[in-house]
Parts: sequence; C-alpha cells; structure tokens
Amino acid sequence: MWLDHRAVKQAQMINDTKHKVLSYVGGTISPEMEMPKLLWLKQNLSSDGWDKTAIFLELPEFLSYKATGDPTRSICSLVCKFNYLGHESQLPKGCPNGWDHSFFNAIGLEDLVKAHNSKLGSNVKNPGEPVGNGLTKTAAADLGLREGLPVGTSIIDAHAGGLGVIGADLSSLLNGNKPLTSRMAVICGTSSCHMALSQEPTFVPGVWGPYFCAMVPSLWLNEGGQSVTGKLLDHIIEMHVAYPELKEKAGKSGSSIYEELNSHLTVMAEKRRLENVALLSQDVHVMPDFHGNRSPIADPNMTGMICGLTLASDLDVLAVLYVATLQAIAHGSRHIIESMNKSGHSIDTLFLCGGLTKNKLFIQTHADVTGGYIVCLIGSKSNNHDKNA
Repeated sequence: MWLDHRAVKQAQMINDTKHKVLSYVGGTISPEMEMPKLLWLKQNLSSDGWDKTAIFLELPEFLSYKATGDPTRSICSLVCKFNYLGHESQLPKGCPNGWDHSFFNAIGLEDLVKAHNSKLGSNVKNPGEPVGNGLTKTAAADLGLREGLPVGTSIIDAHAGGLGVIGADLSSLLNGNKPLTSRMAVICGTSSCHMALSQEPTFVPGVWGPYFCAMVPSLWLNEGGQSVTGKLLDHIIEMHVAYPELKEKAGKSGSSIYEELNSHLTVMAEKRRLENVALLSQDVHVMPDFHGNRSPIADPNMTGMICGLTLASDLDVLAVLYVATLQAIAHGSRHIIESMNKSGHSIDTLFLCGGLTKNKLFIQTHADVTGGYIVCLIGSKSNNHDKNA
C-alpha cells in the first residue's frame, strides 16, 4: 500500500507537531509510512471498526503471522514504518519497549499504546530469528510443508534486496573490497530505494532514518528513495501516441519495449553523428516527481514536468522523452547520494538490483550521472561491473 498517498493531510498534521521522533525519519514523515495511514483509518473507519481491530501489521509481518499465528514483530518493519525507536529499546531508561508514548499522544493515536502496545507489538526480533513454533498445522497444509517448519522474522522487500547485495565480495573487481559504509544498495523497481549503512547514526534532512538494526544488526541505516521510477517510465511510454507502434515493433522483433527503445536510440544517435545517445535529449528535460518527492526534498505534493515538447509525436520523440526520463531518475539518485555524503556518509559505490537492472541503458545512465562505481546484480545470471570514465 506504499503507493497510496491518501494520507497526505494526516502526514502534514504529524509533521506540524515537530516531535523529536521525526528526526529519525529525516525530519519529515511520509504519507507512505504507517502512522499517517493509521490516522487516516482512525478518522475514516467507523469507531466500531477501529476499536475492534486487534493488531496492525506491515505486509511481511502479516505473512509470518499467517504462517505461525504468532504476532512477533520485525524490528525492520517497526523502525522503518511505525516510528519505533529501535536504538532506545536497547537502553535501560529508553522508551517503553521502543515506543515513545508522547509521540502517539501528540498525533491523536494514543489508543495504540494501551494494553502494553499490543496493537503495535511488544515482542520484537531481528530479521531471520525464529517466530513462535514455526508453521501451524493449517499453514503447513495450505503450503504443502510440514507442521513446525521454522519461520524467520520478516524483513521488508527492499531491505531484503539491500541485505542480499550490499555485502558482495568485490575483491576480484576492484583489487580490494570496499567497506560497507562506502556502499549504497539501490533497489530499482516500481519505485527505488537507496540504502546506506553507518556505524553511528547519521541524520540526513529529507532522507529516512537513521534506523537502528533495520537491515544489518548493530548498524544504522539511512534510506533514500524515489516514489516512482519503473512506474514513471511505464507511464511516460504508455501515455504517448507512438506507444502502439513501439509495442508492435517490439513484438515483431521479439524484444521488450525497453530493448526496442534502446536500439532505436542507438540508430538515432548514429544518424545524427552523436557520440552518445545521452546527447539526444539535450533539448528535452524531465522533472520526475510525478508522485511527489520521497527524498531528499521530502515533499509528497511535488509534481512532474516535461520541458522541450513540440508538435512532433513520432517514435523518435517518444525515444528522446524516454531517455530524458532515464536521466532524470539518475539525477534523482545523484541528488540523494550528494545529500547523504554532505551529512556524513562516504558513498562511492552503488549496488543496483531489481527489475530495472535488466535495462542496460538505465545502468549506464546511472554510471554516467553519478560518476561512481556501479555493481549490478541481475537475478542469478551474472554480476556486471561498470565505471564511468
């Protein structure tokens, strides 16, 4: 439900409190997070429906709950989505079980911390730790597995991607490994998430975090992001009048629409005697915030813009608009990286994973725009490395 921004007003109300808890989400809570959504539900559900709700779960935790019947919560979900103070839960005089009750009182959700925070969760574990007694009899039958099979505490999908790639061995590529704290995992799909680790909490305006233990135990996580990336590319392409022609050509050649566009751009650059397809878009510019800006501007009300349009509407125009959008997305990543480094990070290597990494031009554009090392992990097929000259 992250793409649902209906709780924009509730997020603004929470931000207006300027509560200290907000410093752990970059100073500004997003309508994609749980507290604005929960406040929206409280204000829009019947009071009977709200009062009868026993527990609120992030999707990964819902899956482990259905599998085990145990409401154990993941510190990943709670810290990243529910404003749980994971670091203070480790202190003798910290917030009760990691929850700051004054925050809930300030935003009108004081009823969530009643009954020992049972609606939010009181038993919290790190991702991968066992939940309850494993699969229930019912879940085991539904899945075709044995009862009691161990089930691990969940981790959010993007964070699972970050955990899976950020520790990769680069010694054969870079003549020595890079420290974890110089790496950023970029999970590129419908939206993009930019994950960076640090030994000590790093506060970056407009960037989520610092989150304690959210992805790697004992380390802090900052999470930048772009609300739409793959979805933006799809939108730009599919709304264009030349899309049916593109789709037909891709079908005949047996390629994806992105492969077809990349090939078309290469031909266009050759005809115009340009040394790089990036030069095709020198007169067309895109602001990619069609669904608001997640970071580092952190404004869900921002909108997109296209500059440089003419009356032309053929496939060449669509191809140029596509590459301009790729560049806009890459510049958004650069903006996030620069903001993080300005606040204390030292990121110089990007680990890309997710569906968009199947697009070679997407990878190359990120290398060109950021000027850093790019390590791309595409499924289980290959590890490709590129560096902008």
